[in-house]
Amino acid sequence: MFKFVGKYEFMTNKPVFAVVLSGCGVYDGAEIHEATLTLYAIKKLGAEFEIFAPDIEMHHTINHLTGKPVKEKRNVLTESARIARGAIKPLTEYKASKYNGLIFPGGFGVAKNLCTFAFDGPDCKVLPEVEKAIKETAKLGKPIGALCISPVLIVRILNNITVTIGNDKGTINAIESLGGKHILAEHGEVVVDPVNKIVTSPCYMLTATIDQIGDSAINVVKEMLKMLI
Repeated sequence: MFKFVGKYEFMTNKPVFAVVLSGCGVYDGAEIHEATLTLYAIKKLGAEFEIFAPDIEMHHTINHLTGKPVKEKRNVLTESARIARGAIKPLTEYKASKYNGLIFPGGFGVAKNLCTFAFDGPDCKVLPEVEKAIKETAKLGKPIGALCISPVLIVRILNNITVTIGNDKGTINAIESLGGKHILAEHGEVVVDPVNKIVTSPCYMLTATIDQIGDSAINVVKEMLKMLI
C-alpha cells in the first residue's frame, strides 16, 4: 500500500495516523512539544504518520518572548510546515478512508484557528475542514486522539463522548454543556471512550514537564493502536 508524507513516498503495511496541526507555537498555533512528541510516539510504537493543517490565515500572531500580539499575518499551513519540516498537506486533502486514525495535538491554535473556542466558548464554530475530518473518521469507526485543549473540538462535533482536559473548571463546564462527559486525569494519564474510540490526555492543560508530555503522547498512541486490533 502506498502512502505519501509530504514530498516523500514510501511503502508500508504499518498503521498510518493523520496528525492535524494548528500553526507553530503554543500561544497562537500548535503546542510544539505536544506535536513533536506525538510524532515521536507514533514512530516509536511502530506506526507511521502524515501531517495536515488548514490552509488559512492565523487568527493572530503572538510574540512568544513577550506573550503579546504583533502586527503580522501568518498562515496556519505555512507555520505548521516548520514542525513538519515541509512534509505536510492541506487538511482539505485528508480522506479518513486512507488512515488508521486521526490525532490533534493541543496549543491555543486549536482554540483560535481550528475553532473559535478561545473567544466563544461552547458556542464556538469549527472550521469546516476540521469538522469534516472528525465526522468522517468517526463515521468509519476509526480512533481519534486529542491532547491538551483539543478534546473541546471533538466534543463540539460529536457531543456525547467522554474526554479529559485535566482539571480546568471553566473548560470542564463547557464540555459538559456540549453534552460531553468529563473525567479528571493527571500527568501521563489518558481517558478512553471505547464506544466512540476517542482517546484524550490533559498534557499542558496541567502544569507539566516535557517528559510528562512524552508519557501522555505515548499512552494516547498506545490506546489508539489497541483499537486497531
